[in-house]
Amino acid sequence: MAEQTALSESTGAIGAISVGPPGPTAPGASPGKPDAAVVRDALAVGIAVGLSGFAFGVTAAGSGLSLLQICALSLFVFTGASQFALVGALAAGGNPYTAAAGAFFLGVRNAFYGLRLSQLLALPRALRPFAAHWVIDETTAVTVAQPDRRSARLGFTVTGLTLYVLWNLTTLVGAMGAEALGDTEAWGLDAASPAVFLALLAPMLRSTTERVTAGLAVLLALTLLPVLPAGVPVLLSALAAPVVLFLMGRRKRGPAVEGGTATREKTTEKGGRDA
Repeated sequence: MAEQTALSESTGAIGAISVGPPGPTAPGASPGKPDAAVVRDALAVGIAVGLSGFAFGVTAAGSGLSLLQICALSLFVFTGASQFALVGALAAGGNPYTAAAGAFFLGVRNAFYGLRLSQLLALPRALRPFAAHWVIDETTAVTVAQPDRRSARLGFTVTGLTLYVLWNLTTLVGAMGAEALGDTEAWGLDAASPAVFLALLAPMLRSTTERVTAGLAVLLALTLLPVLPAGVPVLLSALAAPVVLFLMGRRKRGPAVEGGTATREKTTEKGGRDA
């Protein structure tokens, strides 16, 4: 869920963990992170993000969904940003199929998180389908920040459980209290998830390629928003990734081709002189 809170500094940078999966602490190596510290960080993330389910409940109710539909989204979908994308598109009058497609593609990122977490957690096969439901931005961030497998499993479990329970409870409260709040746009609750998603994403944009891709995606979405149906600009903004990768590839191939041509010319020239 992305999108939903800036992690506390105590969880550490996501990129700080080694590429290989963590394992037991080797003899003579520094001890792993204390369980109390892992639980503290996981609870901080789970509680902070879980409370924002209230904003989703209110926003979803304002888009015309029933209480049962709203609660079902949080129970069975549980991908905060995708949920907000769906109800936001519906509230703007978008086609339900387009809104669902946008939410689906936004949630695809969780599949890539799963590939990484499957190595880090190495859970028994019987538990993997249940753990997959908790593979979201926050659980991934807490998990990969841990120094060993035991801490990774503990961080994943505590974050996932705390967040899942609180998110669903606050979704219910928000949906039931939406009528008392009145106009949700006046409170700005519909902007809560995008704002937190940006706060979580911004520190991860370390390379020039990542920053250019994010900037182009934003430009595409803002440009297409006034002319296309709700939900479609989000889908098309994903084109920023292949465009940037293509341009970066051409840029890297250019000097290589020039260098190769120059080398061949020198070799030919030398061969001519030798002859």
